[in-house]
Amino acid sequence: MRRFLSYFIFFVVIAFSISAKAQNQRGNQDSVIQLYGVVMTADSLRGIDAASIIIEDKGRGTVTNNEGVFSIAVLKGDRVRFSCVGFKDKLIVIPDKLEGNQYSVIQLMVNDTAYLPATILKPRPTRSQFERDFVNADIPADEIEIARQNNDEAKRRALIASLPADGREAVNANIRQQTQKYYYQGQQQPINLFNPFAWADFIEAWKRGDFKKKN
Repeated sequence: MRRFLSYFIFFVVIAFSISAKAQNQRGNQDSVIQLYGVVMTADSLRGIDAASIIIEDKGRGTVTNNEGVFSIAVLKGDRVRFSCVGFKDKLIVIPDKLEGNQYSVIQLMVNDTAYLPATILKPRPTRSQFERDFVNADIPADEIEIARQNNDEAKRRALIASLPADGREAVNANIRQQTQKYYYQGQQQPINLFNPFAWADFIEAWKRGDFKKKN
């Protein structure tokens, strides 16, 4: 008798669970709504193509065709957002107590006006002023002009004076000093105070500005 009672309770529980699952599936099927309609401009009633219809928090959506017509499956209580570039977004809610499984809308979209800062365009007052400004305009030098300026003798001397000596130049200067030292080793080095060639080199260096103070 106890075994029979246990089997009876087990079958009753299974029957109730199957019935509840069937009712739940039937309820879900009843809550599915076919949402369809057209998206149009509010001022000219023109169909908007490629407008987005997104079901919020569901990650689903669709877009309108060339005439602005759309169709999508939704559930009762869903929040549906209509958006398009150049128009303000619209949000609708599917009614919970909707009778039937279809819901149609004609959604009008209002233009979203973007105001840009004012820009004033003024022509040149006179032709003579335009010619004067054109002649006096500071045009940056191109690569050819920069190369020509760098090949100028004064510019090259200034660049040489401002650039530090590299390793090769430093080694050559040290070798020259050592060579001169060993050349006059054991004897008095000549004094160029009365050497006319040395005075000529000194005067040329003075004219070039080699002894000017460098920043």
